Order: sequence, then C-alpha cells, then structure tokens
Amino acid sequence: MIKKIAAYFLVIFVFGGLAACATNSAMPKVQPSSSAAKCNCDLNKCAAQIAEKCAVQTQGQISEPDKPIPEPKLPDAKPIDQKIPDYGLLKPTKWEEVDGINQDNVSLAWPAWMQSCSTLINKPMWQNVCGAAMQLNSQTAGKPNVEATQAYFKQNFSVYKTTNVDGTDNGLITGYYEPILKGSHTKSAKYANPLYATPNDLVTVELDSLFPDLKYKRVRGRLVGNKLVPYYTRAEIEAEASPIRGKEFIYIDDVIDVFYLQIQGSGLVQLDNGSQVHVGYDNQNGHTYNSIGRLLVERGELPMANASMNGIKNWVKNNPTKLRELLNNNPSYVFFRELPAGLPGPLGALGVPILGERAVAIDPKFIPLGAPVFLSTTEPNSTKPLKRLMMAQDTGGAIKGGVRADFFWGAGFEAGKQAGAMKQMGKIWVLLPKDFVLPK
Repeated sequence: MIKKIAAYFLVIFVFGGLAACATNSAMPKVQPSSSAAKCNCDLNKCAAQIAEKCAVQTQGQISEPDKPIPEPKLPDAKPIDQKIPDYGLLKPTKWEEVDGINQDNVSLAWPAWMQSCSTLINKPMWQNVCGAAMQLNSQTAGKPNVEATQAYFKQNFSVYKTTNVDGTDNGLITGYYEPILKGSHTKSAKYANPLYATPNDLVTVELDSLFPDLKYKRVRGRLVGNKLVPYYTRAEIEAEASPIRGKEFIYIDDVIDVFYLQIQGSGLVQLDNGSQVHVGYDNQNGHTYNSIGRLLVERGELPMANASMNGIKNWVKNNPTKLRELLNNNPSYVFFRELPAGLPGPLGALGVPILGERAVAIDPKFIPLGAPVFLSTTEPNSTKPLKRLMMAQDTGGAIKGGVRADFFWGAGFEAGKQAGAMKQMGKIWVLLPKDFVLPK
C-alpha cells in the first residue's frame, strides 16, 4: 500500500546479530528475497527477548497531514492482549443498530465488493456469499441498484460491531492516498532519484512459523556468515556507492517525492510520453521509521502548524543543502516493484486493486481481510458525517486495534489533501457471512 506508513522497530539480538522486527506491511505478503538465502541463526535462543522486545512495525500508510488537526480525544490506550483470538473483539449486533446504513448509496461499493470476491471465493466460509454476489452481478450486468445491493447484504450477512480491548466502540480513522510522480525508466540529470527493487540479499524471517504468538511479525536483515545482521540503512542505500546498485528500475525527478512515496506505499509514475506506471510496496529494510516533520519541529526549524507535506517541501526549497542529512535521520527504506499495467487502483494486502473512497486498511487480527465494513465517521477536518460501506482490502503497520481504519482516498493531489487532513473518530461494523465461524 500503501496505505500512511510509519515504522517502529525495537532492535533485537538474533544469534549475536541485530535484526528489526516488524508486522505485515500495507501491501501483499512478501517472501524472502532470495531462495538462496538461508537463516541459520538460532532464534530459539532468543525467544524470550523477541517476545519482550519485539515492537510492532507501523511502516505503512501514514502521511504527514497537510494542515494541523486538533488531536482527537482517544480512549485510554491499553496494550493488546496477544491471547485475544483472531476477530475476538467483534460483538454480534443488529442491522438496525448500524449508524447510517440507509444513508449511503451502497451500490457504489459493489465494484469494490466484487474485487474482494475475486479472491475470497477461494475460501470455504466465503464461497456461498461470493457465489450469490456473482449471480446478482450477472443478473444486473454488474450494476445492481441500491435496493438490490442492500437486500443482498442483509440476506447473506450477519453484523458485528467492532470494539477496543477496553470494550469501547470509538476509534481513530485516518486516510491515505496514491501519489502521482514524474519519472523515467532512464536515469538523467532530470530524473536522478531511483526506486529500488527488493535486493537479493534481504532476508525476511516470518516469526509465526517459529513462535505462533508472534503472528504478523517478522525479522529482516542480511547474512554475514551465519549471522543475521541489520540491513543497510537509508544513508547507506542512498550513498554514491550504493550497496544495492543495479536494483534500480525507475527514476523520479524529486527526491522528496520518493520519500513520500515510501510513506504511502504505492504510487503512479507519470512518464514523459504520457503513460503511467503503477509502482507498489514490495519490502522494507527493517529499520525504524522516524518522522522528519517531527524532527524539524523538535529542532525549531518548523512550527507545528507547518509540519505537513507541503510545509516540509517548502522547507526543503529553502534549505536544499540540509535535505540529505534530514532524510538520513529516517533509516527506514522501502523497496518497490512495478505493477501490471491497466490496474484500476493500487494493490492492497488482499492482492486485489483497491478503489478510491471504497477501501480501508484494517488490522487483520480483528477484522477479516476482504470483509465488507460499514464506517461511521466524519469528513476530514470536519464534523460533516461520513457514513459509507467500505471493503477491508488493505493493512498497514500503523493500523492496530479493533476500532481502527485507514480510508483510501484515491490518487493525486486532491486525494492527498483529503488523506493528509483526515484524523477523525469513528465506529466500524463488520459484515460476515451467516455461516462464518468465529475462532474461540
């Protein structure tokens, strides 16, 4: 994704070496970069350290807001009990209790739901509802009206209200978007800033295969002998003699746009011939994300009110010689891949294209990936109600908890303005097939 990306890794020792520990990203699950790379480190020796020290990755979809937003009052934060079963914070409720279900043109969510069904139909508990959806889709030439769409969901789904660990039902709703950049497949003075594909020596260890309690967490690094050590930092990767030289696949005109592309997780690259290339998150170097906006505020170089994407870009124009040092304070680095041509949107964690204003990123521990969800919140930096049927088609490291979502606004400048301003409180209901069995 995508998706506002900010990473928090605590460094852990693995067989005497350091490695970063992270959760799934906002994009589809990735495999180890090189089949030849084997992790020989004895992870069992540090199980206790991993369980105690491993922090959640939040590198994903969190953009610097475009204008200051009053900090919403959040419920008292409580640590998530890892013993809570998957989807264990969902509470059965009635359709009549869904706030605003009749105020949305739910038929506009139908194309996004069909995207979900393209992969969910392969899962037993979703086959019946997706089969019924495809039948309705065929009968209506892909355009069921509002009444038919509402009837379909009410006939085939049960409703669950999401809650937090403390039992409250209000949570934070943020936004993300797909930026549009200018670039070229050929390096030049104009297009000098590369996007790198995942290096062959980047090793990713999925920890749940060793420790079930560490589901969604992983270790990244590179092998030096039989020791797994941290992967190269941003400063090392972007040095003149880059250790991953040769993995460049496209070049961008503005280095700060590359930086923000890494925060969002996916983007459109506009080429000089008028064509566009979709690029999407593929992997990450495993280092902690540090906010450059926060750093500039702490240094007294920007007031909090200007610590936005546009404010930082203006600072860069006035301080070009300080840019590299500023960026290097964030050691986290994202690797990309070129996506197939003709996609209607970026690929989310479900592996399907996500559509603007009808997809959200969620925590897959508490909301099944691909499920329809109904969101009741307010528009960005506003009290105007926003009540909408969405599809939970993406994830993000910063998106943690039962009542937590990241709203995908689409591509381009206007979508970016909406995403950057969105920091609202809201409620979420999840629609699950009537024969869906919740874990106990």
